[in-house]
Amino acid sequence: MPRLTIWMVRTSLLHLGIGFTVGMLMFFNKGIPFDPSLWRLLPVHIEMVLLGWTMQLAMGAAFWVLPRFSERARYGNERLGWLAYVLLNTGLAIFIYGSLSSGTLLVFVGRCLELTSVFCFALMIWSRVKPLSQSAS
Repeated sequence: MPRLTIWMVRTSLLHLGIGFTVGMLMFFNKGIPFDPSLWRLLPVHIEMVLLGWTMQLAMGAAFWVLPRFSERARYGNERLGWLAYVLLNTGLAIFIYGSLSSGTLLVFVGRCLELTSVFCFALMIWSRVKPLSQSAS
């Protein structure tokens, strides 16, 4: 398994654990109210589970599973994959900090970094997506 996939899967599981914990706290607070300010964590919970866990896990699996090249660089330009990994997690961190501190500009910057991450990953993976009738070369 490529190192990028390992890091993406591990980081996605970390996001799942944190997102699950935040969601559990909010759910527990709904049944037995102890801190009304916990509802401010809803965007953090959604971001961690939706992008941090689901998207990052899908990106890691796609990097590993999609057809490989027969040349030496089997996975294509891995630097774009690492850039996508760093941009996604930096964007998540900035978004979370911005949503907790009510920084609208930080939320926007975080979203832009996440979107740029998706474009970098798509650019890297694009040449590996081939129709079924074409031989894997």
